[in-house]
Amino acid sequence: MNYLVIGTAGHVDHGKTQLIKALTGIDTDRLREEKERGISIELGFAYMDLPDGRRAGIVDVPGHERFVKQMLAGISGIDLVLLVIAADEGVMPQTREHMDIIQLLDIERGIVVLNKVDLVEPDWLELVEEDVRAFLAGSVLEDAPVLRVSAVTGEGLPALRETIGMLTAGLRERTGAGPARLPIDRVFSITGFGTVVTGTLVSGSLKLGDPVEVLPPRLVSRVRTLQVHNQKVQKAGPGQRVAVNLVGLETQEINRGDVLASAGFFKPTRRLDVRLFLLGNTPRPLKNRARVRFHLGAAEILSRVLLLDRDELAPGEECYAQVILEAESVAERGDRFVIRSYSPMRTIGGGRVIDANPPRHKRNQPQVLDRLATLEKGNPGELISQFLQGGPAPLNENEVAQGTGLEPDTVAAVCRELEAGGALRRLPGGGLLAHTDDYRRWERAVIGILKDYHGRYPLREGHPREELRSRAFTGFATARFQDFLQALEADGVVTLYPQSVALREFAGRELPEKARKTLAEMEGLFRVGGMQPPTTAQVLEKLGLPEPEGQEYLHHLIRAGTLVKIDNEWCFHVEAVEEARRRIGDYLAEHEGLSVGEARNLLGTSRRYTLPLLEHFDRVRYTKRLGDLRVLVRK
Repeated sequence: MNYLVIGTAGHVDHGKTQLIKALTGIDTDRLREEKERGISIELGFAYMDLPDGRRAGIVDVPGHERFVKQMLAGISGIDLVLLVIAADEGVMPQTREHMDIIQLLDIERGIVVLNKVDLVEPDWLELVEEDVRAFLAGSVLEDAPVLRVSAVTGEGLPALRETIGMLTAGLRERTGAGPARLPIDRVFSITGFGTVVTGTLVSGSLKLGDPVEVLPPRLVSRVRTLQVHNQKVQKAGPGQRVAVNLVGLETQEINRGDVLASAGFFKPTRRLDVRLFLLGNTPRPLKNRARVRFHLGAAEILSRVLLLDRDELAPGEECYAQVILEAESVAERGDRFVIRSYSPMRTIGGGRVIDANPPRHKRNQPQVLDRLATLEKGNPGELISQFLQGGPAPLNENEVAQGTGLEPDTVAAVCRELEAGGALRRLPGGGLLAHTDDYRRWERAVIGILKDYHGRYPLREGHPREELRSRAFTGFATARFQDFLQALEADGVVTLYPQSVALREFAGRELPEKARKTLAEMEGLFRVGGMQPPTTAQVLEKLGLPEPEGQEYLHHLIRAGTLVKIDNEWCFHVEAVEEARRRIGDYLAEHEGLSVGEARNLLGTSRRYTLPLLEHFDRVRYTKRLGDLRVLVRK
């Protein structure tokens, strides 16, 4: 791993910012108010080089209880935490809340820094360290090293640097595969460059020129420049603290908590299925539909918690829940989150996202709980199958990877296995996947709708494609629905026409004798009419057809190409149109132009019929009008 991110945690005024300055030489207090008050209000950033050549970004978070949401915005996505405890004060209220957050975010690597050792006597220091170790017992940092440091005198700093290197040496390298996702924790503007956002790139990579979007506001942009630790780079990878200069966006359009992502991959949501844990020190149970402050990445969103298998969650217990967000957010399976009580504000629990785009659930449903258990703990094959099953539309492999939290290469390999075993169906083109049960369910729905449609409209070519999608398959984007229809055609279920779809057996049917006779009589009336065809009303009256039924016969002949609809008033038999085309072509081969009067004499009809025919030939670009004349369009 070439890059890592270190975060600080700890009570206000325990020396986090001073410690970072001693380690890096960088003062992370950038606001005048911070310098005047001597505490961090906003996130601060620095970096340091480790002995083995790796560069570590450092996020300095506020310690004051009023600024816990800023702390949460900075500590998500870090590789190692420095829990700073002042030796002259020991464990304090925000030390405890920050430790709860570390626990809930499952940050397993950490160092406890006993800072300000220059201010206390050795005996006192021993007592404080003993108290700290008792405080850490049973936590994720129970076995973390406790180092005695003075940011003022420099005591213990070499050992701290060495320990950081040792603890992070075995970190698994993050791959840059998959779409980029960067929770935005700061937005600002630079004169001459425009809007810049910063954050820790938690997945994927960003390159100059990449198309990106800011979610959930769905702002489309492009990467103009990239910086990592104040140095311009061509590409940024996962785990790096990145500043991204965006094209065409204003700072007021973007907020902390938004997510910068590769364009077209992530879908904002107002619901998340989660495994929720309530801290044991929480003073009261969490009731169903309780309102909470939900912290995910750099975002804080007011939400309600729907407990799926109980009416309240007792302190120290965990369960499946659906978080109903009051504003959209972007998440992936496996993301860690924290919840704080609405009022008074304190950290009460957290957990892990299981499904980032779930449907609405009813409570106490065994099938819902079984599905969540599979999504949480199943092997990759079970996970992908469960994720796809019951979905509103087929998905591509990138979407499956995003929804399951699996690596894209793993998804591709497992999907091939599931496809070979018949569990998944891959649609034509190879890009979209559907669970076989869903595919058969969608197929049955299409067959049922088309049978009903053919029964009501036996003369029509087929059901309009887009009308079918909007009626029964609203979860499908238009392009995905067309892929699904192509799969049904490949299976021999349907026949596709340019704008419609019919059951295969219907497409090859022979019309009933009565319908064939009526069509022949209607065609005959238009053929006999020639260049002076009857109106539709005259035809329907002569054949004794009511308007709706008559229009069905008329449109059948138009679709078959037997009649040509010239405009909203007139239809001509195709033979008459072709004859008119031939006569006009022959005439214009020998003359420079054709007037309406000349065309009327040429066609042997009246102006009433001649003008619509000429306008039709203009529309199909056989002729064009130049003043009062028509000329041939030269191809």
